[in-house]
Amino acid sequence: MTDKVWFITGAAKGLGYLIARDALRAGDKVAATSRAVDGLAERLAAPEDRLLALPLDVTDAAAVAEAHDSVVKVFGQIDVLVNNAGRAQLGFFETIRDDDVRRQFEINVFGAMNVARAVLPTMRRQRSGLVVTISSVNGLVSNPGGSIYSASKFALEGWMEGLAEEIAPLGIRSLIVDPGMMRTNFLDPSTARQGDLEIDDYAEAVTAFRGFISQANGAQDNDPEELAALIVNEASSDAPDRRLLFGADAHEWAGAKCRQLASEIDASNART
Repeated sequence: MTDKVWFITGAAKGLGYLIARDALRAGDKVAATSRAVDGLAERLAAPEDRLLALPLDVTDAAAVAEAHDSVVKVFGQIDVLVNNAGRAQLGFFETIRDDDVRRQFEINVFGAMNVARAVLPTMRRQRSGLVVTISSVNGLVSNPGGSIYSASKFALEGWMEGLAEEIAPLGIRSLIVDPGMMRTNFLDPSTARQGDLEIDDYAEAVTAFRGFISQANGAQDNDPEELAALIVNEASSDAPDRRLLFGADAHEWAGAKCRQLASEIDASNART
């Protein structure tokens, strides 16, 4: 089997970096992209013929197309796309400015679409490939303080569920990854954004939510190293999954959501 070629967005830190590192360790080739890639090649410490570090803003469709062309020119193919680049816009809906809401969707949804639109023609020509979408259990369950983030992940999952059916007959697999809370920089103030509009009716709840985020940052139960290894293994699986829930919290929250939906469906059936 030839080495796989990975195209990974948001690869400079967190889960994206770990996936890139583990794919390289597995002997594959990696195009590691991020808005800033200074020092990334040195940190990944891979031979030049196996690693291509490219600066990339996924919201710039022309730049995405150019990055895709560079990867194909250097490596000749793309076998695994990992749509990992994302942004965490947290806070209560009315405290979040409209431009921040739109920025959340530009990165988490339209950015992922830009990358898929560039890469899928190559996978179609190959009649093979795997599209890995890093979502969140919050793409299945929404909570106070996470409505906008969840909205972007719900949209991401709805798009990918349909797209997966469209590309499967062409030999292209899809994997949606729904992690629970992981020990990455996801909740760090440098990454996660909070709504900054002050509304008295929400003041107490917002204070409590910010306290929860501050306490949780760096103390999450789930290890991103384990998830990265699972994703790299999944890329070589003969019996691939369509969805990967990661973490006890993800399983608990998703299970509760399924039971809630089943109950609501039963109640609706009883009324009609």
